[in-house]
Amino acid sequence: MFSRHNRLSDVLYLLADALLAFASFLLAHWVRSHLVSPRPLYPLSNYPWVVPLGVGIWIAVGLALGIYREIHEEELRRAFADPLKVGLISTTLLFAITFAFKLDYISRLLLGFYALIDLGAMVLFRLLAHLFADPMRRAFAGFRHFLLVGNTPDALEIARTLEANESRGIRLFGFAVVDSGTKPETQVDQSGLHRAYPVYALNQLPELLRGQVIDEVIFAVSKEHLDRLEETFLLCEEEGVKTRVLLSFFPHVISKVYLERLREMPLLTFSTTPENEYLLLMKRVVDFLMALALLVILSPLLLVLALLIKLTSQGAVFYRQTRCGLGGRKFTLVKFRSMHAGADLQREELAALNEMDGPVFKITDDPRCTPIGRFMRKFSLDELPQLINILKGDMSFVGPRPPLPEEVERYERWQRRRLRMQPGLTCLWALEGRSKLSFQRWMQLDLEYIDNWSMTLDWKILLKTIPVVLLGRGAS
Repeated sequence: MFSRHNRLSDVLYLLADALLAFASFLLAHWVRSHLVSPRPLYPLSNYPWVVPLGVGIWIAVGLALGIYREIHEEELRRAFADPLKVGLISTTLLFAITFAFKLDYISRLLLGFYALIDLGAMVLFRLLAHLFADPMRRAFAGFRHFLLVGNTPDALEIARTLEANESRGIRLFGFAVVDSGTKPETQVDQSGLHRAYPVYALNQLPELLRGQVIDEVIFAVSKEHLDRLEETFLLCEEEGVKTRVLLSFFPHVISKVYLERLREMPLLTFSTTPENEYLLLMKRVVDFLMALALLVILSPLLLVLALLIKLTSQGAVFYRQTRCGLGGRKFTLVKFRSMHAGADLQREELAALNEMDGPVFKITDDPRCTPIGRFMRKFSLDELPQLINILKGDMSFVGPRPPLPEEVERYERWQRRRLRMQPGLTCLWALEGRSKLSFQRWMQLDLEYIDNWSMTLDWKILLKTIPVVLLGRGAS
């Protein structure tokens, strides 16, 4: 239903799962301590950090899988599927941590009980929510009555949605229509509705608000009628009645629309890129920590590659190139040099061999590559120094590849939207063919990534990229 109500449900489910995870551990410890076992169980005081770790893993996995977005109690399938996915992944992670750090004093049987009890508790909670959510919601909040202003196809669609959510405590009171200036309209298209609703003229609204129970007014009118509703808005404001306005008259296709305030000035905001500051901050933190860890772990390999480049060809070890980052900001991208010195000067001579459409330049078995460079490019080893760019914040692990400024100058207008996401080492195109993709398809996949971005999608792309890179598929 309304996004604010959905967010409240999301938070309630998250808090409930956290409490269930905590209670499940206590119950699992009690069950395990009452079993006859050759190996004694340490008291609960030996597990002060395991409890928050287990709860944190359960909730973090749930957030990563997106089970707390768009809660719909009526979807019975999710009552089983969501806990099962979270339980399998969380249990695997919990056992992996205990084995990796050799925590022998932690009972594996206790962890097994914990996983089973928490899984059962999550499923039971969702089944109870499915059975009792609607009557509980109506008992505590009662019905909210909506008056729908407008005689448009959008107004009819809203009416159908309100009717479909009547079990959630929502009830359509009736319709109001704007006077066309000639004679008042008394007919409203109500096809597909379960019952017939009364239709009022808009000038009857003051009387309706005084004499009837109307909690909210939704305006779904045409653009031509909007400027005639100023007095109606002020009337609702004075009466303390919540009002909502459908924004279908603003031209947008893929934008997410929300309201922000600049001091006291309300600004209607349209955005076609991810705007969740908390998730974007989490993405940045994960990028920084992973880049730092990989630079330390892979430092011997980086030194070996640097030495091989220096011994097998003349020129610098690193190749630096200006690229376009977030919003078109220019930064210096760092790679291992994979070509002979001065290779950029030969690009014009090889232009006829370009295998890519659009402004991108690619050649299979590029004659400018050194032997070690060809090997590095096949397995993307030349990209490893870009971990420094990720550490600095110029790039991310997952995102559209950073283009050259001259390529950006030749972009079509719709292609420039890919610049509105932090560039990355890999993205959806890496899974579909890397260098074998057409430029058009490449751009479409980048925009598809932006439109569907989530932390879960980032991890899926990262995990699927690993075998692609290791096998050297689609590289040139």
